[in-house]
Amino acid sequence: MYLTKEQKEDLFAKHGKGKNDTGSAEGQIAIFTQRISHLTEHLKKNRKDYNTERALVMLVGKRRSLLDYLIKKDILRYRAIIKELGIRK
Repeated sequence: MYLTKEQKEDLFAKHGKGKNDTGSAEGQIAIFTQRISHLTEHLKKNRKDYNTERALVMLVGKRRSLLDYLIKKDILRYRAIIKELGIRK
C-alpha cells in the first residue's frame, strides 16, 4: 500500500486520540481523505480507470457518512476536522 505503518500512525496521532486509536471517526476521516487524494491523483493520469473511479466514489460516500455521524454526535469535533483537513461539503 502507499502508506507505511509510520505514516498511518502519524495520521492517527495527529487527528485521532492517539497513534493506536484507529477507531475514532477523526482518524478514519483522515485516512479516507489521504486515500481520496491519492486516488484523485491516480485518476488524473489514468482517466479511463473505471474501477478506481468507483472505489473513489465509494470512499467519498464512506467519508461523508462519517462526517454526517460527527455532525449529529458533536458539531465541534466536526468543525475541527473539517478545518484541519480542508474538506468542503
